[in-house]
Amino acid sequence: MKRTRYTYVLFVLAISLTIAGLAFAAEAEKTNLTVGDTYYVCNCPPGCCETISSKEGQCDCKKPLVKATVTKVGDGKAWFKLEGQEKEKEFKTAGLYVCDCPAACKCNTISDKPGKCGCGKEMKKIGG
Repeated sequence: MKRTRYTYVLFVLAISLTIAGLAFAAEAEKTNLTVGDTYYVCNCPPGCCETISSKEGQCDCKKPLVKATVTKVGDGKAWFKLEGQEKEKEFKTAGLYVCDCPAACKCNTISDKPGKCGCGKEMKKIGG
């Protein structure tokens, strides 16, 4: 009886830790943007990598990221005004790949395609 109770408690604890870990992992893949913030974004045609980074660098397409200002934030999307352009550009605010740097880095790079983050390190695939 005591052994069954112990096994049950361990099972519930393991499930709880798994659920908490998944919740934190889901939050990690999103970028928290605020209107007025400055970021560097991919300026490639729609459907490209949609890279967003807080540091200058190149997108996964090997083109320079463009300085941009957040103009609007919606559910899972953000709109940016790119330097030297009239129209706003829409981006998803959750990516398949994220910066794999230590917490002190703060480049906050996300992308739909694999490549290097704003620090020049390879990004990691979410859930991979």
